[in-house]
Parts: sequence; C-alpha cells; structure tokens
Amino acid sequence: MSQYEKVADLHEVPEFGRKSWLLADEVPVILVRLQEQYYCVEDVCSHDGQPLTNGPIDDRQITCPRHGAKFDLATGAPTCMPATEPIQTFNVEVREDGIYVACDL
Repeated sequence: MSQYEKVADLHEVPEFGRKSWLLADEVPVILVRLQEQYYCVEDVCSHDGQPLTNGPIDDRQITCPRHGAKFDLATGAPTCMPATEPIQTFNVEVREDGIYVACDL
C-alpha cells in the first residue's frame, strides 16, 4: 500500500501553475496543475541532471530549460532528444484537505 505525503493545499497551486517540493525530504519533485488535473514528476532532467523547475509546459509536456529535452508529465517518458531515459512520476491524490503525492521511494 502506498504512503502519501501532503504537498499542497487545495487552492495553493493555481491552474497551469506548479510547486516544487522535496518529497520524503530527499527527492526533488514538481507538482503541476493543468486545468483540474495534477501531475507530479521528478525535478531532474534524465539527460544531464539539471532541474526542470522553470521549464516551459505545453501539451502535457515539460521542457528542460537547458538543452530542450521534453518529458510527458503523465508517464515521464522522453518525447524529444537529447533525453532518452524517462523521469520518475508519482501518483497524485486530490483529497478534501489537500493534494497528496505517493512517496514510495
């Protein structure tokens, strides 16, 4: 059974917004809200280890601001070179008291 960690209040992440977080005090992640859907991915580009934090988001993909690699926010799969390896994704639950992310590491 997965353990979940509260990462945000319900209205803390605006539509098309994001929040950086250190999941389980060790893994940098980004919580992204696209309309009413939330995604959580590891905040590290698999190509060169740089943060994805400020990368542009378009069509459910986040772009690494350094070399332009793109990743699908739902699956973590690379969608554009130079990345060839996926980034980790985390399950998100929206509950009455906030947004929770699975922290099974």
